[in-house]
Amino acid sequence: MAREKKKDFNYFDYFFSTTEIICEAAEYLDNALKTFNKTGFVAQVDGMHEIENRADMSKHVMTKQLMHEFLPPIEREDIIELATKLDDIVDALDDAMRRIYMYDASEIRDGALKFSALIAKCAGALKGAVDEFRNFKSSKTIKEKLVEVNTLESDGDHLYTELVHELFCNEKDTLKLITWLKIYDDLEACLDYCEDAADIIESVIMKNS
Repeated sequence: MAREKKKDFNYFDYFFSTTEIICEAAEYLDNALKTFNKTGFVAQVDGMHEIENRADMSKHVMTKQLMHEFLPPIEREDIIELATKLDDIVDALDDAMRRIYMYDASEIRDGALKFSALIAKCAGALKGAVDEFRNFKSSKTIKEKLVEVNTLESDGDHLYTELVHELFCNEKDTLKLITWLKIYDDLEACLDYCEDAADIIESVIMKNS
């Protein structure tokens, strides 16, 4: 009986499936904040952590494969760097949920809802860019999709600036000021990591042009 040929590992499929997890986590965060209920929030935090664990396991499988890969489609360092940055996004989303629980927030402010909606949109833009990444040498749209990620991150910078300014102008309770400053920090980090991932993809394109 002929031996069945081992199916090659597809790194671009791995990147895309990770962005699907990122989108799931971003939408999960957005929904959890929109429907915030303090009593049940801890269960939602656990739910986010389960999503984060799936991303970790997927990265572990990919890394194990890469250790034995003879000729990966792009440089090993680029694969690891992009995989790490994509994983960082899921970690950041998990951290943002956890921070809200740890600081015992009693309500979700409008600024956080604006952030979570922007994060979900940015995650979707990154997913679109990663979907085109497998064909980056011929893609006609990947550059504009990367620009979209960068634009949304810039929108997040502006939102962060205005929200922190509002905090220091209007929040008289020092504990609440610190709490929401830290929460906004975590939410902004989600967008920063999305931009970092987009920058890595752009760097790979430049090196292989």
